[in-house]
Amino acid sequence: QLQLVESGGGLVQPGGSLRLSCAASGFTLDYYAIGWFRQAPGKEREGVICISISGGTTNYVDSVKGRFTISRDNVKNTVYLEMNSLKPEDTAVYYCAAAYYSGSYSWAPLNDSDMDYWGKGTLVTVSS
Repeated sequence: QLQLVESGGGLVQPGGSLRLSCAASGFTLDYYAIGWFRQAPGKEREGVICISISGGTTNYVDSVKGRFTISRDNVKNTVYLEMNSLKPEDTAVYYCAAAYYSGSYSWAPLNDSDMDYWGKGTLVTVSS
């Protein structure tokens, strides 16, 4: 059974911080790029940030630049998303997703079609 399980979502005030975790079970993340995606009500899912297998490459959307940080711990088989300076527009269900090695250790995709495994999501609500 191959699963990704997100945790850490909740309610946070604008300007606050939140840390999400994505734990893999049934497989190792050693050969997967891992990304965080989000979907707000009425909108399509958006690729937010992704870290490569090597950990040396990160791709992200401009809206989270300087605010979100992704990291991976292969020993714990877990990926983290540190979110700072949160804004109401960050409110969404956040999903982690894994993309299997495609020939590059620096690949960090933000496209739904590139991902092989998905978590069920965790809700982040930014509101005062």
